[in-house]
This record gives sequence, structure tokens and C-alpha cells, in this order.
Amino acid sequence: MSGVAHLRHRYSVPDVPEDVEDELMAHLNDPNWDYDSNSSTASISRHGIEHKRWSKSSIGMGASTDVDTESQISSSWPIPESKADLSSETTQVQDSPYPEVRAAVSNTDDPTMVVNTFRVWFIGLLFSIIIPAFNTVITLRFPYVIINVLLVQLITLPFGKFMEWALPRYRVTAFGYSMSLNPGPFNIKEHTLIAIMVNVVVGGTPITDIASSMRIVYGVKWSIGKQFLLGISAQLLGFSFAGVVRQFLVWPSSMIWPGVLVRCALLNTMHSNYGKKESKHMSRERFLYIACACSFIWYWVPGYLWTGLSVFNWICWIAPNNIVVNSLFGTVSGLGMGLFSFDWAMISVLGSPLVVPWWAQLNIFGAFVIVIWFICPILWASNVFYSKFMPVSVPSPFDNTGAPYDISAVITNNTFDLAKYEQYSPMYLPITYAITYGTIFATYTALIVHTFLWYRHDIVRQFRRSLQDETDIHAHLMRKYPEAPRWWFIALGVACFVIGVIGIEVCKTGLPIWAFVVSLIVAVLFIVPLGMVQAITNQQIYLSVMAELLVGYIVPGRPVAMMVFNMMASTTVKQAISFSSDLKFGHYLKIPPRSMFIAQVVSSVVAVISSIVAQQWALDNIHDICSPDQKSFFTCPNLDLFNTSSLIWGGIGPKRLFSPGALYYPLVWFFLIGAVLPIPFYYLARRYPRSPWRYVHIPVALAGVDNVPPANGVNFAAWIITGCIFQWFVRRFHFRWWMRYNYLLSTGLDAGVIVGLVVIFFAVQLPKGGISVTWWGNTVWQKTADAMALPLKTVPPGQIFGPSTWS
Repeated sequence: MSGVAHLRHRYSVPDVPEDVEDELMAHLNDPNWDYDSNSSTASISRHGIEHKRWSKSSIGMGASTDVDTESQISSSWPIPESKADLSSETTQVQDSPYPEVRAAVSNTDDPTMVVNTFRVWFIGLLFSIIIPAFNTVITLRFPYVIINVLLVQLITLPFGKFMEWALPRYRVTAFGYSMSLNPGPFNIKEHTLIAIMVNVVVGGTPITDIASSMRIVYGVKWSIGKQFLLGISAQLLGFSFAGVVRQFLVWPSSMIWPGVLVRCALLNTMHSNYGKKESKHMSRERFLYIACACSFIWYWVPGYLWTGLSVFNWICWIAPNNIVVNSLFGTVSGLGMGLFSFDWAMISVLGSPLVVPWWAQLNIFGAFVIVIWFICPILWASNVFYSKFMPVSVPSPFDNTGAPYDISAVITNNTFDLAKYEQYSPMYLPITYAITYGTIFATYTALIVHTFLWYRHDIVRQFRRSLQDETDIHAHLMRKYPEAPRWWFIALGVACFVIGVIGIEVCKTGLPIWAFVVSLIVAVLFIVPLGMVQAITNQQIYLSVMAELLVGYIVPGRPVAMMVFNMMASTTVKQAISFSSDLKFGHYLKIPPRSMFIAQVVSSVVAVISSIVAQQWALDNIHDICSPDQKSFFTCPNLDLFNTSSLIWGGIGPKRLFSPGALYYPLVWFFLIGAVLPIPFYYLARRYPRSPWRYVHIPVALAGVDNVPPANGVNFAAWIITGCIFQWFVRRFHFRWWMRYNYLLSTGLDAGVIVGLVVIFFAVQLPKGGISVTWWGNTVWQKTADAMALPLKTVPPGQIFGPSTWS
């Protein structure tokens, strides 16, 4: 897909065959572009040349009505790229060329709608304090459930409506600024800005993981001030990078951000139909609430009453002790060669299949079948990497006796001890875990090569473009609002860099400043390619493995330095992409950019402080926290994984795993494989532009495989089956229904599961140690070789597998 690009499009009717060919090649790198429905000739021949017009005086309220959307479906799309002044009173424009966008986003705006209100700041800051603090503390427990932005969007409307009813209508003045406490009805733009404030902070701040690791593993307690320096640096460096790359990831219409469209559909539905009734058909609002209610009710079955329907490894129930069967069909430690799950939480592990484009789903599932269901069983059966002595697919390392790797056995005074390592064991990985390290390596190089081949000209062109140069309807409408200047983001980035340097030195992390600079260079190189993949496919690719690999070589033997380097590289990219998605969210719903800038910065600062204080309180006041026998189950499961990762990469180091002579050195060849794979498909697509070759996206395909483990075959199979139903069959044969309800169904299913998780957790799992339902449907899958993670081969007592010496 063209991501970055302002994709060229001829809006006049081509009168020579060469023009048609030019149009084909202009959109060749955009897999979401439908040649047949969006071509100039097709549009003219099917719908004539009459286009929907709008003027400044006809702009609506920002949320399309049902009638609006129905008319948008049947209208032709093209936006005539006239050389006349695009800011004229009446400009001939239509709508987005992408049906996904047309289904979720209105092509109108009301510039007079208030945005920067007391209600926004009160609700937004309240949520920015409470939600990150809650999520930070609750993730120290197992099991846990977090509050995400979708749930926040659902509960914000009643909050806003209550304040609309309760607050008096008078103005307050402070520091020369005047603001009405109640400017009128709570509107969609206020709702959007609150959601943006919360989304950037809903996960808290990654510095809390490092600080807790320092305290529990290394016995060093960082003050709140020290944590704040590193935390705010990583948080807002990502935001500054997001502002700098807006012309690549936000402004182009081809950057559709499917995940953002779900949030847009939810808000448009909640506000356009609020308090209204319809007689022609079921309203979007009613459909959403019915979907949400059904999802909530049903989730009690696979999520609590009959958990076997969630994993649904029914073949293992028939042969619970057959290790081969359980390794192939198991869903806990096996390859999951089943077909379906009855749990939406399992189906949507890779992202909602109602949102991810169908072509992307085919790429991911095809790569999964080849790598996980074909190559991995062959390697496992051949005992490659001693894989028969371990479960076939679990996300944890093992020692040379087949037991889980004990990191504490190679640690002295909280640092890696080589002598103990030589006495204990090398680290071994299950076959899927090892192979997916290879696919991760391949993903990074494939991403760079794919981006260069398909988007190099677009990236260069976008460097010189501004919002004024974009002809997309949403960019056109956003021109009415003053843009946040680029120097604001650059200045913020420079300030955060300085704060980061101070934090690294004050906290005595052991990370050299030059390594800090390297981490930011790595982040800058990958922001646009990784952001484009998510903007086009809704698939996330993380930079953490690359960061851990690099720091393990450049600063070996320093676990704390590794944690900080990883945060500054991978977390900065993650935050930049998250901020970019919110900027697109605001772009779609016409939020003034300067209001977004201020709201995101303020909420980030508040959330960093809130998360740090909340975790500090938990570590100080919860008795025996992070111990395996903690009576309230605050065992810190994520912290264990984080500490293990820091000690593996910062202690044992990648040199002992992937350097020449090491067991997993062959996986390094995946870097070359990833670099080569995109090339033939690129030239095939250019040679045959209307063929399926243009839909082959190697980075997306490999990135899907990277989710294994813990994801398994049932997740992928159920995902592709559901995607086939809605993203292919329904979209192709029932397009009007798809346009009207598809994203709302996805939102309702997600929201129902989230509410179900919250209610089950607080109502039946948390009180007094929890209330369990013990019967065959909840125990049958737990009594299998799959659930017990049994390997095909076991090591006799007193013996080991693998080499007898290592260093």
C-alpha cells in the first residue's frame, strides 16, 4: 500500500490508453486501492459525472447521518484535482476513495463546534490520572484485566452528558483565558479529544517496569523524580517523532489506519443517533448495543463457565496422553492445528478480523501455514536445536535437562556470573520460539527493502509536501484549523533528549550517552516503515528484539543498560506510532491540531506521574508483592518476563546465542532471507500490475508469524475464517450491510469482551480468592499433555542433552 504517499490520481477521464496505464502504476503500491471501483473510467461509466458538492455554508455537524452514508455508498468517489484555488467557497470534492473510511468517517465538518472545553479537561485529566494508575497496579496481579481506550470511549459519553446536565452555564477566567463551564451539548469533538488524551497514556509508562526490576532484582530503589526523568523522556520523544512524520503517516489518504476507523465508527454512531429513533431499518446505535450485549453475555460461556470452548483443542480431549497429537493440535503448548474457537478474545488475538484488510489476512495466514504448520513440524521431528526435549511451542527458554531455565542460577549479586553459567546450562528455545526469532530478523530487513522498493519515490515527494498539498477531503477540511508547527515537536524532542541524558546519568544506568544516541537513530530509521505497516494493515511490528540484539552486542553484560536502551529505542517507536494513530483519529474527526498537541503533552506528563506514584505505592504497601505465594495474587507475572528478558539479553547476551559457532547461528541467515524475499514480488507486480502479486506484502506476512508463541494455529485459523466471512464474502456480496454495520460489529464484539472480562474479574475472580466452576468443560483441557507442556523426549535423571561443555 502506498503509504506514505500522496498517491497520484488522474481525475479527468483518460482519453488514451497510456493514461489508464499511468493510473494503474500510480496506485500499484496501494493494496487497499480498488482499481475497478476507483478508476476514473469505471467511476464515470457507472455513475456518470455528477459529483456531490459542498460549500462552507453546507458543512454539517461532523457525524454523518444514516442518509448521508447511504448516499456516499452509491456515489462515485473521485475528487477532481482542479488547478483552481482549493479554498474557494465551493469546491468540487466527494469523499475518501477507500470504502473502509467512507463507512466510518463523515466527510463533513462544523468548524464552530467547541472543542477545548472545561468538560474535556476535567474528564480527560481525571481519566489520565485514574486509568494509568489502575492499569499499572492491576498488571502486577495474575490474572489481570486492563481498561483500554474502547471502554473509555463507551463510558465517556454518559460522563459528558451528565456534566452537560449538571454544570451551570457561566464562564470562568484564569491567566487571561476565558472558558465556559457548560458551552452546550456534549459533542463528538469533545468526546474525541478526551479519547485521544486517554489513549496515549492508557498503558502507563514503561519506566515502571525498569524501576520495579531495579528494586526487586537489583535492590536499588529509584526515587519518583529519577523515574520521571527517564519516563517522560521516552514518552514524549515518541510524540515529537510522531509530529515530525505527520506528512508520511497522518496526512496521506492512503494511510487509512483500520484500527482508528473502528474508534471513529463508534463515536459517529454514539453521537449521530443519540436519542433518535429510526423506522426504515435498525439504527447503527441499536445494532452496536445489541452486538455489545450479545458479546458480553456470550463471553461468560468460554471465559468462565466452559473454558474448553476457548482453547477448543477437542482432539487432545480424545487422546490426552498422546504427545504427538497434543503437540500438533494443542493450543497451550502445541501448534494448534484446529479450525476454530468460540471465544472472541482468542479469535481477535491478531487484531479484529473484521478490521484487518482481507489481502493482509491472506498474507499472514499463508506465511503462518508455511512456517509453523509445515516447516516447524519437520524441524521438530528431526530434533533440530534439540527441540524434541522441549514442548513444541511455549514462549520460555529451557536448560539442558528439559526444565524451565532458571535465571537465578546464573546470577550473583544481581549480575551475570559466567562461572555459574558454565556450571549450569546453555539456554535452549522451543522450535517455534527459535524459528520465530528468525522470522523477526527477516521482518526487519524485509521491511527496509520493501519500503525502499515500493515507497522510496513517495517518501522523497512527501518530504516536500504540507497539508495544503493534500487533496483528500479530510485534509481539505483540516485546513481550516491552524496546524501545530513542526518546530513545536522538534523543540519538545530536544528538551526530552536533554532530560533523557540527565536521567541516564542520575540513575546510573550504565548506558553510555553515545548508545542512547544510537537507540534514537534506530528508532528514527524504523518509525515510518513500521508506522506504514500499521496504518495500512492494522498489524503491529515491534522493535524490541532488534533493540535487545543491538544492545547485547554494543553494551554487553549490562542488564540495566539493556533495559534503558530497549525503552529508548523500541518504546519510543511504539509511542510514536501510537501518537500518530491518535493524530489520524483527530484528523478524521476534525480536531484542531494545536488543541491535540497541548492535550497529548499534558495528559502524558500527568499519566507518567500517576503511573510512577501508583506503582511506588503498590511496592511499598502490598505485603509480599511479587512473591510466588502472595495471598492476593500480586505475583508480578509481567515483571518476571521483563526481568528474564533483561538478564538473557543483557547477561547471557546474543553473542552466546547467535554468533558464529553458537547453536542458533543459522537463524542469522534470516536477515538475508528477509532482504531478498520482497524483490521478486515487487518486479512481478510491476510486470503484471493487475495480478495478485501486488498484494504480496512480505513484512506483513512475516510479522504475523512473529506472534507465535504464544499465539497458535487456532488463533490464526479462527481469525482467517471470520475474516473470510466478513472481509471477503459480506463485503463482496452484501456491501451495503458491510458499510453500515461491519465496524460497529467489530466494536461491539470487542467492547462486550472487555466489559465481560472486567465484570468476571471483579465479580467472581477477585473476591476472597475467586469463585471457580469445576466441571468437565473447565477441566478436560487442563488434563492433557498439551496443558502440561510435555516434550516428546525426556532426559533421564542425572543426564543432559546437548554439548557437555559451553562458555
